[in-house]
Parts: sequence; C-alpha cells; structure tokens
Amino acid sequence: MEPVPLNVIVDNIIEMNEYFSDVAMGEGLAPLLVAVGTIIIVFTLGVFGYLTLGAATSLVSLE
Repeated sequence: MEPVPLNVIVDNIIEMNEYFSDVAMGEGLAPLLVAVGTIIIVFTLGVFGYLTLGAATSLVSLE
C-alpha cells in the first residue's frame, strides 16, 4: 500500500468542512444538533484529557 499524498488529505478535510457548514446552516433542528454534538465532543475530550493528565501525573509522582 503506497502512502497517501498530503494534498489528498487536505482536500478531504476542506471538503468535509464544506459539508458540515452546509448542515450547520441548514433548516430545522440541524444547527442545534451540530451545536449539541460539538458540546458533547468537547466535554468528553476534556474529561478524558483530565483523567489522562491525572494518570500520567500519578505515574511519575513519588507518593
């Protein structure tokens, strides 16, 4: 399997942003669902980041 060129990855990210912005600016409950999904993702990343930081700190502490 040959490596994927970086410009293909960047093009996919740009295209994904266009799709998400179309949904976020859509009609009905779509903007609310995107906002709630973003809040859930940010919250879970924060919690797991905090737990990981605590585990790493505990690993290197002298207690």
